[in-house]
Amino acid sequence: MREDKRAAFKLRKSGKSYRKIMAELQIPRATLSDWFSKVNWSRKLKAELARTAQVESTHHMIALDAIRGKRLARAYAQARREARVEFGALKYNPLFIAGVMLYWGEGDKRTRGQVRLANTDPELIRLFVFFLKNACRVPSERIGASVLIYPDLDPEGCREYWSTRSNIKIQNFHKCVTIRGRHKTRKLSYGVCSIFVLSTYFKEKILEWLRLMPHELMSRKYYASIGHVAGVV
Repeated sequence: MREDKRAAFKLRKSGKSYRKIMAELQIPRATLSDWFSKVNWSRKLKAELARTAQVESTHHMIALDAIRGKRLARAYAQARREARVEFGALKYNPLFIAGVMLYWGEGDKRTRGQVRLANTDPELIRLFVFFLKNACRVPSERIGASVLIYPDLDPEGCREYWSTRSNIKIQNFHKCVTIRGRHKTRKLSYGVCSIFVLSTYFKEKILEWLRLMPHELMSRKYYASIGHVAGVV
């Protein structure tokens, strides 16, 4: 095996990201992808690599606002690549599966610049926030919230209620939005809570996970790999 290839494998096994290996060895990403795609990494190593990728992803997400034009398109492509790497390690994690499926059913898929999910169920909201913080490693200060209410509800009381139930600090909540429909009162004691992360980079990753997850869950290979194929598929 050529020396640079041997060095690349050594760095990868130690948990180094593609970006760091590229910088250290001056090897193109396409070459690294070709080399590493042929290796059946252990699940433990996959998890470690995914955690490393998530840390880098957080930095990318924060820096994205300063990127424009062609560099922006490259950043989106990078987000999708990161999403695929993380998916490989996280697809067996129940919290990750639950969070992605919650977003598939309840989240906003159309707006490009934000990840947003709204619901009236406090446990659903709490779980989604837990998913953002613990599976996606989104910093708490990046998670915002707002409440949609009808005129008969107390805005501050609703904000405090959802802050407690969601584990999001009250200062991360925007001012309540009051709507007036045909009925001035509704059987919603605390309105509709909306959780959001303003990041096009993270949105690209969420959409990539939504694309990958259903195919994975309907694959016989997926269940065989965790030893539960019998009686499931």
